[in-house]
Amino acid sequence: MQPAFAIIGGTGVYDPALLEGAQVQLVETPYGSVQVTVGRYHNQDVAFLPRHGAGHSVPPHRVNYRANLWALKQLGVSQVLATAAVGSLQHTYEPGSLVLVDGFLDFTKSRPITFFDTGPVVHVDMTDPYCGRLRAQLRAAAGRLGLTLHDGGTYVCTEGPRFETPQEIRFYQSIGGAVVGMTSVPEVVLAKEAELCYACVCMVTNYGAGISPTPLTHEEVVAAMAANVHRIRQLFFTVIEAGEHTRDCRCPQAVQGQRPLGPEKGESAH
Repeated sequence: MQPAFAIIGGTGVYDPALLEGAQVQLVETPYGSVQVTVGRYHNQDVAFLPRHGAGHSVPPHRVNYRANLWALKQLGVSQVLATAAVGSLQHTYEPGSLVLVDGFLDFTKSRPITFFDTGPVVHVDMTDPYCGRLRAQLRAAAGRLGLTLHDGGTYVCTEGPRFETPQEIRFYQSIGGAVVGMTSVPEVVLAKEAELCYACVCMVTNYGAGISPTPLTHEEVVAAMAANVHRIRQLFFTVIEAGEHTRDCRCPQAVQGQRPLGPEKGESAH
């Protein structure tokens, strides 16, 4: 199998009953090995990658984002549908709602953020970090399904694994953030460097600290995600079933020949 589509998310997004002939593959990359489940859905090969590892065992600041994205590229994936649990920074984004983010603010501190940290310098354009073409497909699919989807919003990415302080939340609100989470960066950046189309549908699980009158717990986040993840799963598989493989966006030329990424180019991690 050579999957064109991949889903990145928690275990709740993936239902083994949805994929025919599902097999777990161990993909070796220059950054470590990654377990990816590959199967077929309505004649489309699909890869599923649990961002936090089996059993949600890896905290967000220790996720091996480079290995994850390299593994998908190596498998032949060209389009990535990601999901993430987030907190709301604005009252208009209520818990339980879906947000199709279109930009990010990066407040991470210690994560490897690029494939191109040695050799010739590479600068990748991030004008459209979350692929506009793929976002349009998700909007259209949501319309057909009758799902409410907030179109657009800025994802504020923090280091984690702690939750944010009320003071930080007020600051993120003041600079235009819509939602706050801990996983979209560097994942979206690495996808762009790998010249993959990447879009992220966020599930709002709670209001940020200081907006909600009660303290936030991890159990609350997990419960909210579990209660609503079926909508994201339905949305993603509707896009996959449509099987649109024409990539007339700029993602396939994101590096613009500066230093093409891929094992076939002889690149290595140093």
